[in-house]
Amino acid sequence: MALVPEAVERLMAEFGRLPGIGPKTAQRLTFFCLRAPAETSERLGAALAALHTGVRPCARCWFIASGELCAICADPRRDTATICVVEEALDVLAVERSGEFHGVYHVLGGALSPIDGIGPDELRIEELEQRVQDGVREVVLATDPDVEGEATAFHIGERLRELGVTVSRLAHGLPAGTDLEYADELTVARAFAGRRAI
Repeated sequence: MALVPEAVERLMAEFGRLPGIGPKTAQRLTFFCLRAPAETSERLGAALAALHTGVRPCARCWFIASGELCAICADPRRDTATICVVEEALDVLAVERSGEFHGVYHVLGGALSPIDGIGPDELRIEELEQRVQDGVREVVLATDPDVEGEATAFHIGERLRELGVTVSRLAHGLPAGTDLEYADELTVARAFAGRRAI
């Protein structure tokens, strides 16, 4: 005989499939839902259902949108001649929080990873090349600073240079508030390579 009802087990299993949620957190979330009023669970269920009926990829950049275009692509104040290339839609939010970028985005849908079977054809690189041919001055490559992200940036940079567009890469270096003595060698090397005059 099971210790908890099947409905509780199923919900714990579903919460446990979410990234960053371990078994204990899945249990806490499930028991929170049990203690909360039924309306809380109904609102949560309705919000989850609305994700797939009311949200889709932007037809231009593949960020998230409720209509054909996302809020960024639909904003006439954005500089459409500058495109920031990111791996995932969540990366757009990180760049936007900085308040430094005023162009538009292009979401690749991942990074090159031959081990995982992700090659150039699995990413939205051809779509980026098509966008670049429409009056783009600069493409900023903001892929992750890991092996896959670096390989992706290098590959895209090589392809875009053939189209005559300026290609830049986000600088990598020391994060604010970090002591130099605790930084690894690669971070320090990138900080020196990306140094600028003050």
